[in-house]
Amino acid sequence: MKPDVSIVIAAFNAEDTIASAITSVLDQHGVSFEVLVVDDASKDQTAEIARSFQSDSVKVIPLTENLGPGGARNCGLAKASGRWVAVLDADDTMRPDRLARMIDRAEAAKAQIVVDNLMVVRETVGSSREMFPQSLLAGYPEMRLADFIRSNLLFKSTFNFGYMKPVFDRAFLKRHGLQYDTTLRIGEDYLFLASALAAGARCAVDPSAGYVYHIRQGSISRVLEQGHVEAMRAADTAFEAAYDFTSEERRALIERRRSLDEAASFLSIVEHLKGRRFLKALAAACREPAALRHMKMPIGARLRRFAGPLIALKAN
Repeated sequence: MKPDVSIVIAAFNAEDTIASAITSVLDQHGVSFEVLVVDDASKDQTAEIARSFQSDSVKVIPLTENLGPGGARNCGLAKASGRWVAVLDADDTMRPDRLARMIDRAEAAKAQIVVDNLMVVRETVGSSREMFPQSLLAGYPEMRLADFIRSNLLFKSTFNFGYMKPVFDRAFLKRHGLQYDTTLRIGEDYLFLASALAAGARCAVDPSAGYVYHIRQGSISRVLEQGHVEAMRAADTAFEAAYDFTSEERRALIERRRSLDEAASFLSIVEHLKGRRFLKALAAACREPAALRHMKMPIGARLRRFAGPLIALKAN
């Protein structure tokens, strides 16, 4: 008998957290499930820990080479058998009622996707908070593509819905041939959900927080680099060519493209300032003056001691 939902966990060197992630799925009630742990060529005991669970619901898919999060998730999706499918990061967890509640919400709305809120847990200080105000999400009975795109403007969006971890109708994904873009190391979740919405999926919204996003001591954060932005630009170009869009969606795509352009210029300015190449920084600022507003960000504060000559040249 096929499970209600398949949970794909892409794991790389996650021996400290993988047990908690798997346990949080096994603790789900009200649904049948399978846990597909895709070991992305880990060098530690991740696979062994996953195999130690005495449950037929836990299946380990070992990879011989590291494919990154998108590639590993695609391997899991290919093996999934549930009616619904979702991803869980190897260092996160979910609350016990999450899957049943989300699937009920999706079925009631006749939706092919459902998203919920996230609980952000900072374990170093023992604090937790919801990522999005419930009142904000209550204003979105259904997530529209234009709204989703506008929430994913680099350095601009107050609330980035790209962090959401959707539950998808697996048949819909298969019917439209949807996969994670393996060229992206940042932004792959955004593009995957955006593609599903562009393909015509309805997306229900549950304002309550069922996904638990953990920030731990020693957590590895992905720092945005120029190469990441270039990869997102290329992926967005392919996305725009693959689907038809309404005029409102087109306007949202233009806003996102501008945010990517500004981000690329900002990162270029930062690199030039770090290298004390002030004339090149000035040239980059002149090409995209709007990028200078991002110097107000924390990284900008750390770099102000390099920025003096640029500001003087700009003033003159």
